Parts: sequence; C-alpha cells; structure tokens
Amino acid sequence: MQSNKPIGIVGGGLGGLASAAVLAARGHKVVLFEKSPWLGGKAAVLEADGYRFDMGPTILTLPSVLHKIFGEAGKKLDQYLDLVRLDPQWRCFYEDGTTLDLSENEGAMAQTLDRFAPGAAAGYRKFLKHSQRLSDISQKYFFWRDIGSIWDMFNSREMLKPGLLGDLLALGMGRSVASCVRGYVPDTKVAQMLDHFTQYVGSSPDLSPSVLCGIAHMQTGEGIWYPMGGTRAVPVALAKLAGQLGVDLRTSTGIRRILTDTSEKAIGVETESGEKIALAAVISNSDSVRTHRELLPHTRAAKRFEKRRKYEPACSGVVLYLGLERRYEQLTHHNFVFSRDPDEEFHAIYNEGTPAPDPTCYVCAPAITEAAVAPPGGEALYILVHTPYLREGHDWSQMLPEYRRVILDKLARTAGMSDLEDRIRFESFLTPEDIQNRYRVLKGAIYGLASHGTFNGAFKPGNRSRDISGLYLSGGSANPGPGMPMALMSGWIAADALDQDSKSGKIDEPARRGEAVCA
Repeated sequence: MQSNKPIGIVGGGLGGLASAAVLAARGHKVVLFEKSPWLGGKAAVLEADGYRFDMGPTILTLPSVLHKIFGEAGKKLDQYLDLVRLDPQWRCFYEDGTTLDLSENEGAMAQTLDRFAPGAAAGYRKFLKHSQRLSDISQKYFFWRDIGSIWDMFNSREMLKPGLLGDLLALGMGRSVASCVRGYVPDTKVAQMLDHFTQYVGSSPDLSPSVLCGIAHMQTGEGIWYPMGGTRAVPVALAKLAGQLGVDLRTSTGIRRILTDTSEKAIGVETESGEKIALAAVISNSDSVRTHRELLPHTRAAKRFEKRRKYEPACSGVVLYLGLERRYEQLTHHNFVFSRDPDEEFHAIYNEGTPAPDPTCYVCAPAITEAAVAPPGGEALYILVHTPYLREGHDWSQMLPEYRRVILDKLARTAGMSDLEDRIRFESFLTPEDIQNRYRVLKGAIYGLASHGTFNGAFKPGNRSRDISGLYLSGGSANPGPGMPMALMSGWIAADALDQDSKSGKIDEPARRGEAVCA
C-alpha cells in the first residue's frame, strides 16, 4: 500500500534520476534533492570559448538498460536520445609506435589480430566465448537484482536448478582478470587492450575478479554508443522524463542528514537549510560510504555498515579539457594511449598510491562524430589519466603542473601529438581533490568502490539497506557498481526493491541484518 508521503531521493546523479523515473512511472509520488545546481552528477558539461566537453563519463555501453528505464513509462528511447554507434570502439596506441583498433565484429577483429599478433586471433575468440558465458551468468544471477554478497545471488529455487555448479565453476572464483586474459591471449599488447575493459570500474586487473571479463562481451555485443549532444544528453533526457512523470526535482538543495525513528526506519530528511521533510522512504544516490558516515552519523546502523566489509575507494584521476584549434586525424572517437609497462603502472597506482611514471591516457576526441563540440576544424579533447585515490600528503595544487607535463610528453611520444601545446586555445582540468569536492565522493574516487578481491571484489553494498528499513542505495558505489549502465541499473534496482516493499508492506518491517560481516 502506497503512503501519502512522497519518496525522497538524495542525489540527482544517473542512479537517482533512474530511480525517480521508475518510481514515478509506477505511480509513486517522488521528490528528488540535488545539492548541485545541475542534475546528472558526474555526467556534467563544460562549455567555454565555443568548445563543449563532457566532464565525466564519455563511453556509453549497454543501451538496453536505458531502453528498460524509459520503457517503464511506456516511452521509446529514441524519442529522447539520438544514439550513434561507434566502430572501431576504440584505438590503441603503443609505446613502440604500433596501433590497434578494437572492432565490434568478432570476425573483423580476429582478422586484425592475425595481422597484428599472429596466433592471437584464436585466443581472442575463446576469450570472447568465455566472456559471453560470464555475461550470461551475470544476467542470470547478478543484474537487475538486489545483491550485496555471493549469498544473495542464489535463492532456494535456484540452488536446485541444473547447471548451477557449472555456473559457479565458470565464475573462476579466486582468479584475477589479468590471469584470465593471459590464459587466452598471452601477447602483451593485446592483453593490455583486454585488461582495459576493467578500467570501467577503476580497479587493477591484477586484483579484480575474473567475472569482470564479462564486460568484454557486453561491450562487443551491444556496442559503444555516442548520444548526440554528448553523454550529458543522458541525464538531460532522464530529467525530462522524470519531470513529465511529475517528479519534484529540487536542485541546489543539499541534505544534512537522513532522519530515522527509534526503530531505525528512514522517515525523512533534513536539508542544509534546516527544513525537515517527512518521507515514506529514502533512496540515497550519494556515495554509499559517505551516506552512512555523513548522513547517518553516530548511528548503530552506520556502525554495522562499517563492520560489514572493508570499503576501499576505486582510483581517482586527472582530467584535462583541451580546446584545440585543429583536431588530430590519427585519433578516432575513443583512444587509449598505453603505458610502456602495465605492471609498473598498476603497481604505482594501486599498491604504492602514487601517480604512474608512464601512465595510460584515455583520450576522447568527439569532433569526428559531432563537429559541434568545437569551432570548425577544432577539437574538444578530453584526457583522463587514472591516479590513486587521495592519500595523506597528496597536494594536487602542487602535483598537477609536473604531472600535466608527464601526460603531454606521453601523448607526444606515443600518439604523435608533439605539437599539442601549440594547438591549445582553451584549457581546464579536474584533479582528485577537485573530483572529491565537486562530486562529494569517497577520497576522490571516480568509480565508487574498488572491485578488488578475487572472491568478493565484484560485490558492492546491496540496494536495499541491510541496516535501516526504508533506506535504499543507488549509484556507482552500490550494487551492481560503477560505469554509466551499471549506475543506471542500480537506480532501477533500488526503485524496484522499494516498489516491491511498498506493495507488500515490507517497507515498515525491520531491516534484515543477518548478512555476514566480512573483513
């Protein structure tokens, strides 16, 4: 039975907007609170001097997730977004001067690999077959469901299904992404390309569980897409849909705390201006760890959340936004300019907590697809280099000038962009400190929580709070994890769980707290 009180959503990122649209489509009254003056979270835009930059995510995969969200309201996605399929999906630049295009079509890619690294094509085909198996297992047990641990994946009915043991074995528990990739493709350069599917989750392939290799099939199967207008067009479309469905969208409205009663049920929020608003339930699209530390401070529920597992932030990054007077013809829309030594790179970022001496640079050059991002002949170049999450002693106001030079030297040496400085007509940037302050994420992490741990690394906090009745979590630091499609799916799962609980009356029951505490 639905309450007369609205459902409150704290945060208007992709997950929050998805939750709002789904709940409103199902007949709930919804109010969304966003501290920033814009909606969309990291999917923001920077416009200056005739250039337009997507500030956050730039790669859109799994458009089926968006189709499902818009379908909740009986709407067609193409009524809101103009999506362009990109192939090659990205171009790889290597230190030795060679390049390799990742093609969507398996046959075409195999032919390319036969020329690039004789013998690699057969291993690549086997890898994709294994990736498809992992993707199918994810769809079967993991996606579209409130999952917080491996025990949530298998209910009593599924335990009796034939094939369960085979699915469990195929997950490769205890094996890393790097190990899995090199088991099929030992060529160092091709393996480096395949490793970077895990960069959607901001984690080391040496430390991440092999189930994440399923990302490769998801990308090659559904493709990489560019929304005309940039990835910023996605939250704009979601906000439009939410508004049409009657969602009360309140920007520039920060939340000081989530209100709970004596039984530890979420009953409302208090805004930063001191207004207390009674709510039927709350979805937090804020960082899941910061939700408990800052919006539920000094509560028993927050203490239980902290004890459940170790919450390691994913990596952060330096982003350069460069408006160029002339674009580089050797670049395609998405490009990876690879480090000379991935072991050196990942060890520096994830083990030592220091910027890599020779980093991989992700370079987005969207003018090839949408000329309107820059003045005629120009380019709105977006450069992302992964860095450690913020550590004590990191002062990026001092570190950035030197590291900017490292990045530009890398692009000159490996991608042939030797005159980059001369082409720059506009420049801006974000450092890990900027990312933390602008988006209020844990220690500047771009991708929420790290996916480290070859047994439990794929699992994030569940969408239905295990500690507070009426509280739900969405976004990249909640199940199923980071990346545009996963954050959107997280919003759908949180909304679906809340809707089910509302209809069954469970929303007023105590939160289930039997989940095991993990070190």
